Amino acid sequence: MSDIEKVKKLREATGAGFKDCNLAIKESNGNLDKAIEILRVKGISKASKKMSRDAKEGLVAISGDDKKTSIIEVNCETDFVAKNDDFINFVKELSEINNLNDSDVGELKKSKMKNGNTVEDNLVALIAKIGEKITIRRANFFDNSNGMNFSYVHSSIEPGVGKIICIVKIDGITKGKNDDIGTKVAMHITASNPLAIDKDNINKVIVDKELEIIKAEIMNSGKPKEMADKISKGKISKFLNDNSLLNQIWIMDPKKKVSEALKDNSDGKPLKILDFIRYKVGEGV
Repeated sequence: MSDIEKVKKLREATGAGFKDCNLAIKESNGNLDKAIEILRVKGISKASKKMSRDAKEGLVAISGDDKKTSIIEVNCETDFVAKNDDFINFVKELSEINNLNDSDVGELKKSKMKNGNTVEDNLVALIAKIGEKITIRRANFFDNSNGMNFSYVHSSIEPGVGKIICIVKIDGITKGKNDDIGTKVAMHITASNPLAIDKDNINKVIVDKELEIIKAEIMNSGKPKEMADKISKGKISKFLNDNSLLNQIWIMDPKKKVSEALKDNSDGKPLKILDFIRYKVGEGV
């Protein structure tokens, strides 16, 4: 049996990658049983087999300052592991590295951690040690050289680490005067989960689908088509307002919209929300 065939059999037996299997075959001088043992000792076989399982728990973390802020989500299978010190420390260090890599997950995995090993190698070792599937799900960052970034961490277990995190980019803030509004907007987004800044920015596919559902519900209730069209216009208008940040009811004062709160807290310069991102652990998995 050639080495290539042995590598293929080893991959089928362990679920490990080609590179790891090829190295194990060379290290074992072509002995398949020894190669499997090598992969097991390294934790690679064990880790690979767990990757088919669901991982919907975990943590979200942020790093950086008010000019450059990064966010990352790392998933595991259970909330118990999400509270594990090894997992938490891995996420925290990963978050710091993430802030230096402009949130490219591919490049992030190649980066070196404090122990000198790559993120990917440390990930495999952590999976083998903890015994659960762990994945680096997604990452992003905001570079806001002209304005300021603000964040809010919900269900925080440590500074910058929690279950839901929002970052919002705002222009027009005067540091030390009205910057508290930035944190409040981040809190609002965390709680209200808008789809976009303004209603014109909401994905048309989402709007069309919602309109389709609304019309079907009205027609099924026995309303004539003309009346259904009229009612659906009102309902879709409400949907757009409820899901666009500027048109949402301000959680700090239900008598105001978010746009009005921004206007009331300006310091001689209009406040403009440039962008936002909200990560909730396991959302959409």
